This record gives sequence, C-alpha cells and structure tokens, in this order.
Amino acid sequence: MAMDGYRGFLGLLVAALLVGFLSVIFTLVWVLHYREGLGWDGRALEFNWHPVLVVTGFVFIQGIAIIVYRLPWTWKCSKLLMKFIHAGLNTIAAILAIISLVAVFDYHNTSNIPNMYSLHSWVGMIAVILYILQLILGFFIFLLPLAPLSLRALLMPIHVYSGLFLFGTVIATALMGVTEKLLFTLRTDTVPYSAFPPEGVFTNSLGLLILLYGALIFWIVTRPQWKRPKEPNSILQPNRGTPEGVEGSMAINFGNTDKSDSNNEARKRNITLDEAGQRSTV
Repeated sequence: MAMDGYRGFLGLLVAALLVGFLSVIFTLVWVLHYREGLGWDGRALEFNWHPVLVVTGFVFIQGIAIIVYRLPWTWKCSKLLMKFIHAGLNTIAAILAIISLVAVFDYHNTSNIPNMYSLHSWVGMIAVILYILQLILGFFIFLLPLAPLSLRALLMPIHVYSGLFLFGTVIATALMGVTEKLLFTLRTDTVPYSAFPPEGVFTNSLGLLILLYGALIFWIVTRPQWKRPKEPNSILQPNRGTPEGVEGSMAINFGNTDKSDSNNEARKRNITLDEAGQRSTV
C-alpha cells in the first residue's frame, strides 16, 4: 500500500535521523573535548557517561522506537515482528538510561555530593520509573497474547499517549540537565557561562538539536496519513474497544440470519399459496 505524502515523510525522516545522530555526536564532542573524556572510576569522567547514554538511548533510540511503525518499508512485515522491534528498541533505551543513573549516583556518592535535590533529578527519575513500567506493561499486555482483547483496546490509547508524554518529558529533562551542568561547571572556570564561552555556545547548540529532534519525531508520529495501515486480521480496532473482526462476523451472522428468515417467510408464503390452490381446486 502506497503512503500518502511519501516524499514529505522521507524528507522529515532523513532530517530526524540526521539531527538525532548529530545530537549524539555533539554530546560525545562535548564530553571528550570540553569535559576531559570518559571513565568509570567514580569521578567526573564517570559522570560524563550520563549525558552520552541519555542522549543516545533515552532520546535518540527512543525516538526511533516511536516512529518504527511509520516506516512504509516495514508495512509488509508482520505486526508481531514490528512489536518485537519496538519493544527491543525501548528495552535498549531503558538499559542505557539505567546505566546513566548508576554513573550519576556513583559519582555523587564518591564525591560526597547530595543526590536527588534538583528538579532535573526529580523529573528524570520519574521519567525512568514510568518508562520502565510502560515497557513492562506493554510487554505483558500487547506483546504476549495473555491479556483479554477488551483490556488491550482499553489500554491502547493510554499506551500511545503515555509513550509520547514520556518522550516529551525526557526531552525537557535533557535540556534541564544540559543547562544545570553548564551552570555548575562554567562558574568555576576562567570564563563564566554568561560570557558566552565556546563550551557554553556549543552545548546550547546541542540543546537546540535535541529540541529539534523531538519536534520532528512528534510531527512524524502525529500525521494520520503516515500511520501503518490496519491489517485485515488485526486484533484491535483503532477507535473502539471491540476486537477487530467481531463486528464483521456479527454482520455476517446477522446477514445469514436475515437470509434464513426471508427464506422461511418465502417458504411459508409458498405453503399458504399451495394450500389456497388446493382449496380452490376442491
């Protein structure tokens, strides 16, 4: 099935992938060039894993997981296969987010820095917890054929909304984290943040790339003409909480019932006419 506005979709998809990839590259340049690199020794080099893993997993990979159903090249693949790909990408994003949290807590504990005192840490922790819950519930309700169809239909709109909400929350949290890091580090350097140092300008540009990536993903995933076509044997209807195919089978049954009723009536009329003919001959 051909996609409406295919060229527009392809252009936005390429732009989103390019911007997302540049966001990851900018994050690596930031920590490798301006923040002295990466390490795992409980010091600042270990903390640098936090922005790298968040931008790579929680932002870039999660964005791809959101739009994977929209790729027209995958429409010929089974829905079950796409569900596994969607769940796999989200699982990778969750693992990277958890490792990024371990790096932060390890660095704070080693350096005797308090944990969980800023708004960035509060919102970030809530996002990670809700994301893991979303992943677990999605696995048991939508991926495994265990939940009743009525429950799937009821929770599908919530699943879609919460996924977009969490992605937007992650984008906002990442922007807060970038600003917080610059405010903490550049105030002790020779050039303060307010004086537009090269690191500040470069990292602000990273923030703009993250914001643009989120905007592109939101636009792609909210266009109805780019939605994956409904399969004939799909389980859930998009707008109602009844299993797909139920109404069709009911319509067939009702049609058959109507036909049988009409046949019965025709038979009764024939019998009546026959009786009347017999009486008239008598």
